[in-house]
Amino acid sequence: MANEVLLTKEGYKQYEEELEYLKTVRRQEIAEQIKIARGFGDLSENADYDEAKNEQAQVEARILILENMLENAEIIEESKIKKDVVSAGSTIVLKDPNNYEFEYTIVGSAEADPLKGKISNESPVGSACLGAKVGDTIQVDAPGGMIEYRLESIK
Repeated sequence: MANEVLLTKEGYKQYEEELEYLKTVRRQEIAEQIKIARGFGDLSENADYDEAKNEQAQVEARILILENMLENAEIIEESKIKKDVVSAGSTIVLKDPNNYEFEYTIVGSAEADPLKGKISNESPVGSACLGAKVGDTIQVDAPGGMIEYRLESIK
């Protein structure tokens, strides 16, 4: 049985759009590249053909990954996100000992993008925050040692 993939509605839609693009547009583009490369003659020494076939394999692999992800997706329902306890889908504000604030949205690992403020519910910070309430101290075991944050708010 495949693992459940936790996604927001936006993430699900994004992956659906990517899948549709790969199946309809990208497959056709690669098929055309292969057709053109075949016209160059001997396939055993045809770098364009090899490159197009490799790209085709990568696209087909990504299609399988996306189909599996969407098939096993559990959508984070905004209406079910608790406002008093951190859960998947919560947007939180943490404060470190130096009073620096960090804002994160807790998402599934498939959507995690720390540079955009989206951290996985399976990450050290994300998992440490799950179940916490405003005012709680969150302890995170980081590579440099234990770090403590205070949960300032849940949005």
